[in-house]
Amino acid sequence: MSKSISDASFMDEMQDVKPLSAINKAPLPSKGAETLAQRLKREALEKQVALDDNGLSVEYVKPIDPYDFITYKQDGIQDGVYKNLRLGKYDIDSRLVLKHLSFDDARFSIYDTLKACHERGIRCILIDHGIGMNSKPFPGFMKSYVNQWLREMNMVIAFHTALKQHGGLGAVYVLLKKHPNQKQINREQHQKRF
Repeated sequence: MSKSISDASFMDEMQDVKPLSAINKAPLPSKGAETLAQRLKREALEKQVALDDNGLSVEYVKPIDPYDFITYKQDGIQDGVYKNLRLGKYDIDSRLVLKHLSFDDARFSIYDTLKACHERGIRCILIDHGIGMNSKPFPGFMKSYVNQWLREMNMVIAFHTALKQHGGLGAVYVLLKKHPNQKQINREQHQKRF
C-alpha cells in the first residue's frame, strides 16, 4: 500500500514536467573532433617522440664524480688537434648553458644545438653543464649524462673538460667534425689558391 502512495505522490510531482525538446540537447563532440584533453595528451606525446627521436639515451648512466675530468677522442683524431682542444686553443664559436634546465630540456637542447652548429660549419662549442654537487639523484647528474650523450653523437669527434677561465670542471669543450658542405667550401678555397 505504501508503494502505491509513493507512486501517486511521484506522479503528482511530475505532472507538469515536459520532455526536453531537440533544441535543448547538449551537443556531443563528433567522433572526429578532438577534445582539449586529447589535444594536450597528443601534444605531450609529440614532444616526447621528438625527444626520443634524437637518439640520446635516457637509460642508466654511470655516475661521474663532479670533480672528475671528462674526455673523449674518436679514433683517427690527431694528437695535436686533441691537445689544442684540451688546452682551449680553438676559438669557441658557440656556447650552450645547460645549468638549471630540466633533464628533458637539456637533452633536447644539446642535440638541437650541436646539430645546428654542425650544419652551420661551427667546429668548437663550449657546453656549460655545471659541476652539480647538489644535483639529484646523485652529484654530477647532468655532467654524467653530458659525458654519455656526447659519446653517442656521431658528429662529436672529441671533447675535454674546459680550462678554469671557461668554466673548469663545470664545462666541456666539444669539437665537431666538418659538415660535408664545409668540406666542399674548403676544397673550392684551396683550388682557387693554385
